[in-house]
Amino acid sequence: MKTITLPNELNIGSLQSVHIFDYCSSKEITKQQIVLNQNTFSFLIEGNKEVVFDNSALSIDNSKFLIMKSGHCLMTEKLSYIRNYRSVLLFFSNEILLKIILKHDINRNKVNEYKSVYSFEYDGFIQRFVNSLLDIYKLSKNIQKRMLEVKLEEIILYLTEIYGTDFLYSLSERTNDTSQKFVQTIESNWMSKLTLNELAFLCNMSVSTFKREFEKHYAESPIKWFQNKRLEYAHRLLYQEQKSSSEIYFEVGYESLSSFIQAYKSKYGITPKQHHKN
Repeated sequence: MKTITLPNELNIGSLQSVHIFDYCSSKEITKQQIVLNQNTFSFLIEGNKEVVFDNSALSIDNSKFLIMKSGHCLMTEKLSYIRNYRSVLLFFSNEILLKIILKHDINRNKVNEYKSVYSFEYDGFIQRFVNSLLDIYKLSKNIQKRMLEVKLEEIILYLTEIYGTDFLYSLSERTNDTSQKFVQTIESNWMSKLTLNELAFLCNMSVSTFKREFEKHYAESPIKWFQNKRLEYAHRLLYQEQKSSSEIYFEVGYESLSSFIQAYKSKYGITPKQHHKN
């Protein structure tokens, strides 16, 4: 699947510090590889959206909207019951975000967990805000640029007032620690059933580089490590939650019950059912 770079590939002209795009589609996409060159608000109007980032993943319907940090992600778009998908996208650069933070002296309390995507519920203010964006979208590019900078400031101030500054700190914090990001990506996504190619994309690596980096950190191949991790999780589900093999095999990443039982027996020496008898 081709990787899409946004907002570059939306034909919205030269990149500005703030952009708007009214995105509509009648085609579903699954785990599309996306490179976000700017931070992005996705105000979902119709359909459902799922995103997977290096350290976080979210799924929303049109009662919520997203704020996504620039970087690599996997995006799924599902159509509404009337077979449409629509999202108003507001792109903004790190530079203008920092300018707003400095201008208003916004106190950013350091957070323990950085996340690349946040979701918030719509309220009356946000709904009116999105409608105003659509009105601005009809204006000339020159006027759009001036007004959107003011609108971005408005929404940032509103969200920090209502929800605090955790999301703001995560968006504006930059880290060059590739090793830390790599481990974070693996630890956050070991249950997500992503392919090696998709995991490598989230880490901004080729598959061969990803495999080398993985063995350096975990001292075994990705396939072996993920299998052990999932079987250990299955073991906990069987004992702590008293679930059966047929209830959990798909959840822990196996396409068939027989392949799960075989892998479990290979690791633990006996089948899940035999374990229960003991």
